[in-house]
This record gives sequence, structure tokens and C-alpha cells, in this order.
Amino acid sequence: MFDALADRLEEAWKKMRGQDKISESNIKDALREVRRALLEADVNLQVIKDFIAEVEQKALGAEVIAGVRPDQQFIEIVYQQLLEVMGEANEPLAKADVSPTIVLMAGLQGTGKTTATAKLALHLRKENRTCLMVATDVYRPAAIDQLKALGKQINVPVFELGTGADPVEIARQGVEKAKADGLDTVIIDTAGRLQIDENLMGELARIKDTVQPHEILLVIDAMTGQEAASLTKSFHDKIGITGAVLTKMDGDTRGGAALSVRRISGQPIKFIGVGEKVEALQPFYPDRMASRILGMGDVLTLVEKARDEIDLEEAEKLKDKILEARFDFTDFLKQTRMLKNMGSLGGMMKLIPGMNKMINDDQLKEGERQLKRSEAMIGSMTLEERRDPDLLATSPNRRKRIAKGSGHTEKDVTELVTNFQRMRTFMQQMGSGQMGFPGMGGGGGFPGMGMPGMTGGMPGMGRPQQPPQPGPGMRGYQPPKKAKKDKKKKGFGTL
Repeated sequence: MFDALADRLEEAWKKMRGQDKISESNIKDALREVRRALLEADVNLQVIKDFIAEVEQKALGAEVIAGVRPDQQFIEIVYQQLLEVMGEANEPLAKADVSPTIVLMAGLQGTGKTTATAKLALHLRKENRTCLMVATDVYRPAAIDQLKALGKQINVPVFELGTGADPVEIARQGVEKAKADGLDTVIIDTAGRLQIDENLMGELARIKDTVQPHEILLVIDAMTGQEAASLTKSFHDKIGITGAVLTKMDGDTRGGAALSVRRISGQPIKFIGVGEKVEALQPFYPDRMASRILGMGDVLTLVEKARDEIDLEEAEKLKDKILEARFDFTDFLKQTRMLKNMGSLGGMMKLIPGMNKMINDDQLKEGERQLKRSEAMIGSMTLEERRDPDLLATSPNRRKRIAKGSGHTEKDVTELVTNFQRMRTFMQQMGSGQMGFPGMGGGGGFPGMGMPGMTGGMPGMGRPQQPPQPGPGMRGYQPPKKAKKDKKKKGFGTL
């Protein structure tokens, strides 16, 4: 997401480097690169035109700040303009004074509307809000069954009257059901069409008039690019939407929809879908998105992901194990699964500022492949072997059995065990402060990965470096032995 846009904008910053100040002459090349970047990202043409004009006006009118380079000042101006286009801050979902809050989900067919309904229900449930999903899509085959299956998966009830009922009546009775059961929120999944038509809009208008929703969210496929903005405007003109949900933001989308929707339609993006899993829905924060677009990462989102997945009590136990060199394969397996729950390795690396410049896609793919190999080999170990990795270091027969059971070679298993033991030593030294790195004592952090809130390392990510040796003044330091003098007489070689 936004990789191509970020690369293009990097070219724009280069045009400004080495300049004394921002001027009309040196800003033209930079603005040309920004325009190209936005065009390639499939941003709406009118939005591009307005964006460039406003950036140019602000850049030329900007005061020269002592100690700030022109390229840095230009980046700040573009960042502020991105915020203006996408919205200053996150706009949360409405909450009615009298329950239930009614949310109407609208959109074309194929945008992921039904899945987005379930994702939103799960998101609200995590906020301790009780939900009811209402299935009014009586036209698409298996749409009701899909919503029921998703409801079962996330433990949220679904109200439906079958495919023969009137969608307006289903919506009305669904709201009454939620009131009777004392639920906080009703999310109504409506029918979609392949394109906007009068029947679709008429049905949505009737449902709206009947249930009086507090939110009307338009679900848009982010891959639609420029069309996303005009689509939002069409729905808004017909039924009056209050916000948008952008789906498939984790794919090869060029990001144009995120920059177009609000400026054209006047309505905010409230959520983004970042994966196929039902947990993959995030509130939309314009400032964080602007940081990602400019290649600055998004540490806040990364910390929130970690906070959701990390058990602090478990992390404290793990820290003690690291300090005492008792970290074993079972612990590693727990961390690997926790990492998977947070999302793809590539997605997380891109949230770390500057990491996208240090690690390329091939390295990320190799890292994920190595993790899968390691997990397969650990899965073939007995509980005793997982808890005591030293058993494998001294027993070729155990390594052979594991290799056969996991579909790998004995050499692969030997390498895993060797790397794991090296890593354990490395972690113990780092956690106890023996390595002399300031601020690294106490076992916190994520050695080698820089990921906040986590403990432990990442074996299986490639062959690790040997742990740094202690230096002078450090615990365990041993001065080098002096070379022995050659006592042989000069002129006599070895026979």
C-alpha cells in the first residue's frame, strides 16, 4: 500500500536537496514529481489540481526557518496538505443517545460489504458494545448464509427472514429485535448491485426512511481508484452517506481512493480494511496515513497491534526466561504465532520508520519462508525437546527424526538448533546488560527488530550474527593472549 507513491515522492524531495531556500524556480521540478506521484496513485484529477496549487501557494509563502533544510520544509508542507485533503483527525462511529445505534452498510457488489459488516461488528464488540447484524441482501446467492457464518465465527447474532422477505421489513424487524434484546448497535447489511441503478437507490432510501440510521457507511473497494470519489458522491447525493469504509487497502492498491473520497464527497473515511481476516479492520487516522504515504512509518498503529496481542504477564515471565537463558522452542512458537496475529511480517516492517528502505520485499519473503520452516521443524519435536533444546544438540537420532517428520533435512534441523542456541546467548547478554548497549538492560525490546513492546528474538529469519564479544571493562572480558615468541634459531626451517 502506497509503496509506489512513497517512492515517487522521494524523488520530489531529492529535487529540493542542496537548495538554500524554497523558490519559484526550484519548486517546479519538485511539484512536477508530486503531480506524477498522485497521477500514478490514481488520485482524482480535480483533487490533484487543487492539491498542487495549494502546496505551491503554501510553499512559496512559507517563511524560511533557521536550521531547517528546504526539502524538510517542503515535506512538512506536503504532509499538512495531505491532512487537509484526508481530514485532520479520525472521526469515530456515531453513538446514539438512546440505544440502539443503527448503522446502514451500503455499496456496490464485490466491494466486501458483507465481510466489512462482520469486521465492524467485531471491532465494536472489542469496545464492549453489543451488536446485532441484520441480513437484508435477499438477491445475492448465499449472502445471508455468508453473514450467518461470519456471525458464528465472531460470536455476534444475525437476524434474517430468508430470501423471500422484503428487505425493508427485515431491517425494521431487525431493529425491533435489537431494542427488545437491549443491544447497543444494529448493523444492517444491504444488497449491492454491479453498478448504481434506481432500484438499488430506491431500496436503500426506503430502508433509511424506515429505520432512521445514525450512520450510513459506504463500503468502497480501494482498487477502484478515481472512481471511488465519484461513487461516494453519487451515493451521498442519493441517500446522504455519513462516511466511508475503504476495503482491500492491504493489496496492490495505489492509494488514490484514500486521497480522493473526502475532498470530492465531503464525507470522511471512518475505517479501512487491511486484510481478509475478520480482525483486519482499523479506524482511519489521516495523520498516520499521511506518515505512511511520506515513508515515515506508523509507530502508533504498530504499538496498538502489539498491545492488543501481548499478554503483559506472559511477557514478564518471558523476560525472566531470557535473563536466565531458559528461553525454549515453546516460547519461540508462542512469539511466532503472536506475530502472525498482528499481521504479515512485511506489513509490520513498513510501519517502522525507515525500515522499508533497509529491507526489500525479497528479504521479507525469505524471512516469512524461514519462519514457516522453523515452525514446521518445531512442530515435529516432542514437548521434552522443545523445553530442552540441548537434547537436540547432542542427539543426531532426534534430529533425524525431526527432519523426517517435518519434511526437511537433518542439516536444516542442526542449523535451527545452532542458530537458536546462539540467539539465546545473544538475548541473555543483551537482557542482562553484558553487551554494553545503553538502555538495553532488563530484557525489554525486540533484539534486532526494533519493535516496541515485545520481548524475544527472531530465529529462522536467516543465519544470525555471532553475539558481540565483551570489551574492556565489561563482565566476561579476557585480554588477548600474547603471541608466543618463536624460539627457533634463525636460519633453520621446519623439516
